[in-house]
Amino acid sequence: MLVLKPDECRVLGVLIEKAQSTPQQYPLTLNALVSGCNQKNNRLPVVEWDEERVYDAIDTLRAKRLVNEVNLTGSRVPKFKHNARETLSVDTPQLVILAELLLRGPQTLGELRTNASRMHPLESLDVVQSTLQTLMAPQRTEPLVQELPPPPGSRAKLFVQLICPGLHAIPSMSPDEAGHAEPRHAAQAADPSLIERVTRLEAENERLRSAIAALADSAGLPNPLG
Repeated sequence: MLVLKPDECRVLGVLIEKAQSTPQQYPLTLNALVSGCNQKNNRLPVVEWDEERVYDAIDTLRAKRLVNEVNLTGSRVPKFKHNARETLSVDTPQLVILAELLLRGPQTLGELRTNASRMHPLESLDVVQSTLQTLMAPQRTEPLVQELPPPPGSRAKLFVQLICPGLHAIPSMSPDEAGHAEPRHAAQAADPSLIERVTRLEAENERLRSAIAALADSAGLPNPLG
């Protein structure tokens, strides 16, 4: 079974995300990929990586046939693209859900629909459920996703990726905490319109950051956003 390291998961997740959400800026330069790994929205945990660390992950992902380096006409620097669709045998809805689980960890059905839809439209919860079923299907040589029981204090099941076990902690609450705090998933489900507004703002911020990074790269300047 294909097993990835945490750094590889972040880099692969970013490549998938940018290919879907900002295709005009894809494939990514090393500088843009570092910015994508270090961005503060849509990431758990937030990190501060340098180029060497990101390139090390790229190098091992290439050995696993998940990333290719490309040299485009007119570009002064190499760029990188993912091969996850082919190597993992997934379609686009499966791909974006997997990327979301790699970038932010275990999530409920509703969270996955809201968060992954910024990369590709997921029209309903039924579509998300069907997509997850194909990722968990026993006929797959290597199931990529597992369903987990609801954490204490919640009625919503969670879904977690399997290609890097232990990448994210499983959300949980102690019985004492459950008596004094509203569960995270229940609180989010209480106001889906707020989630949608925040998601739109995050996506807009991400597009602006990618555009700034691309402009800096084309001018041969360091990314002003770090």
